[in-house]
Amino acid sequence: MNTTDDIRIETYHGDAITPYIADLARLRITVFRAFPYLYEGSEAYEAKYLATYARAPESLFVLAFDGDAVIGASTGMPMADETDEVKAPFLAAGLDPKTIFYFGESVLLDNYRGHGIGVRFFHEREAYAKRLGRFDRCVFCAVERPEDHPRRPATYEPLNSFWAKRGYVHHPELATTFTWKDPDEAQESPKPMSFWMKPI
Repeated sequence: MNTTDDIRIETYHGDAITPYIADLARLRITVFRAFPYLYEGSEAYEAKYLATYARAPESLFVLAFDGDAVIGASTGMPMADETDEVKAPFLAAGLDPKTIFYFGESVLLDNYRGHGIGVRFFHEREAYAKRLGRFDRCVFCAVERPEDHPRRPATYEPLNSFWAKRGYVHHPELATTFTWKDPDEAQESPKPMSFWMKPI
């Protein structure tokens, strides 16, 4: 890829994403297998997870295409439609999930990074949350891995500065856990997650 002119960005809502669930599952498994997520997923689990978004009529999918191939995707939905694990820290902090738009994943194949597609993903999701007209902030969560994690690559650079440039502030006091199996684990284990937030 030479420029973002080669890439087509399209948005979908609710069950309109159904034809692309297999593509999204493949992307999530590929991208999240790398540090820091180290997620060993299955297409069956992914299909079940993504069906939650497909059932939410106000969910958003921003897909990046190179020709007919889906090479990147980002998602979002009203937090009120999310799982208890996502909502719990906000309820505990006295924040109403009905006023929050939640960003799910933002996944992009390696060789398409650094061309502004990730920035476009944030722009499209924020613009959609504003158009819905009832949210006062956007949030997403990221996994917390220790600095000395044995699988941390020497060249790894966290995305904290990228997120900060988009106006997001880390709120470590808003924390939860998600459960999945790392490649070197015999079974699933809870992973600590914390949230980043931006007023809109």
